[in-house]
Amino acid sequence: MSLVKADTNLSSIIDKDPSVIPVLNRFGIRLGTGDITIEDACRIKKQNTEFILAILNTFINEAYFPEDKFRSFESGEIADYLFQTNGYYRHFQLPNIERHFKLLIQSAAADSNIYLLLEFFQELRESILKRVEYDNALVIPALKGGEPDASLNAVIKKMELSDIGIADRLSDLKNMFVRHLRGIYDDNLLYAVILAIITLEKDMRQNNRIRARLLYPLLMSMANNV
Repeated sequence: MSLVKADTNLSSIIDKDPSVIPVLNRFGIRLGTGDITIEDACRIKKQNTEFILAILNTFINEAYFPEDKFRSFESGEIADYLFQTNGYYRHFQLPNIERHFKLLIQSAAADSNIYLLLEFFQELRESILKRVEYDNALVIPALKGGEPDASLNAVIKKMELSDIGIADRLSDLKNMFVRHLRGIYDDNLLYAVILAIITLEKDMRQNNRIRARLLYPLLMSMANNV
């Protein structure tokens, strides 16, 4: 998909890549867009147009990452986006996967191994929530202008490794469904679970690019100046 610009029609972006919907939601932009452009939506929601364009293009295009542009944004903007992203994982995407997972188990025959995949997901969910807690306790306060915690530098490398591991384990879970699922189950519920896992994996991998190339270097600089 080509890069989106300020005058790009918002509905055309959603038509081409519906996975941007939760990204837009983090900025208060929801469906029912009519014919407004990105710039129009940002004006209505009092958002920084350039920041939203940078986030959208990073999400949509794998090779795109305007490092210099990102560095020009206020750290508070990055903190707000991180907070909203984590809120999406914690309050919407993870509960959505678990809810459909449990319905899928109810539909499955006794010889199905779906419950083992649920256990794998539940362990993975705890890893994601643990990372969210680190962000809330250490990262977001530092980005918001608070005094960086002395332990921040020590945990940054662990957080980077955790980011990669979580995304890889989401991919593993998807592949377990494809390769190792047994028994009779509801096909529609199964598709809903897999689609939600794929959506979360893509979102986290794109978000991890921002964390690795912008967030962690910024935090290390802050921690080294304590």
